[in-house]
Amino acid sequence: MKVVVIGSRGRIGERLVRNLRQEDLRVVEASRSTGVDSFTGVGLDAALDGARVVIDVTNVSPDDGDAAMRFFEISSRNLLEAGRRAGVRHHVVLSIVGTDGLLASGYFRGKKLQEEMAAGSGIPFTILRSTQFFEFISGVVQAGTQRDIRIAPALVQPIAGEDLADMLADAVFSDPFNGMLEVAGPERLRLDEVAVEIATAQEDPRRIVADAAAPYFGAELGEHSLLPGAGARIATLTFDDWLRDSLQPHRISIPN
Repeated sequence: MKVVVIGSRGRIGERLVRNLRQEDLRVVEASRSTGVDSFTGVGLDAALDGARVVIDVTNVSPDDGDAAMRFFEISSRNLLEAGRRAGVRHHVVLSIVGTDGLLASGYFRGKKLQEEMAAGSGIPFTILRSTQFFEFISGVVQAGTQRDIRIAPALVQPIAGEDLADMLADAVFSDPFNGMLEVAGPERLRLDEVAVEIATAQEDPRRIVADAAAPYFGAELGEHSLLPGAGARIATLTFDDWLRDSLQPHRISIPN
């Protein structure tokens, strides 16, 4: 079975490709670096030829606002049209828990449009909405440049990137849901407290300030804006486990 991962060089895409290649699958890495661009359409038809499943984990910076919305609209249109031509049987989209309540943000309007386009495409589909993954929160902390980083103290149920990649891989072996599923981590935490722990572990001297008015990529967060519903599938890796693992030095294997 041929599976195409669109956005294969991102944080989740790389893990997903690695997991799928442990199975008896033909996995195609599709990203700009491999000559496939979902935004321009370059290389899509060749990449999707003979594909049974396409997994869309493309992303842009949430700070891009309306440009992000345009990216998701054009990228999704190109990808779905190429999928119809190729006879794709299952189109999987990675989206975000809480999107419906964050539409003041151009980024989240783009994610919502991406979901709607998949649902209306006529291709059997699954939309997998995930809570924030720990690696994403870590990236937000690292990207900050100011002395104080203001983060809303909203409740979150973050997930490890490895667990999220596992759940996306599971979708390949499942029938299309033709709807939306939610996935989340096992613990309910405060977003600012997670950021403090990550900054401390990384010896970042900047101060994390809890600020209920701090925007979340252009949207204001309520206390429960980022939490999944009652039927979410729950992963296993805890924040402490992820943090401990992320601080371990990478081992380099030296051939004999």
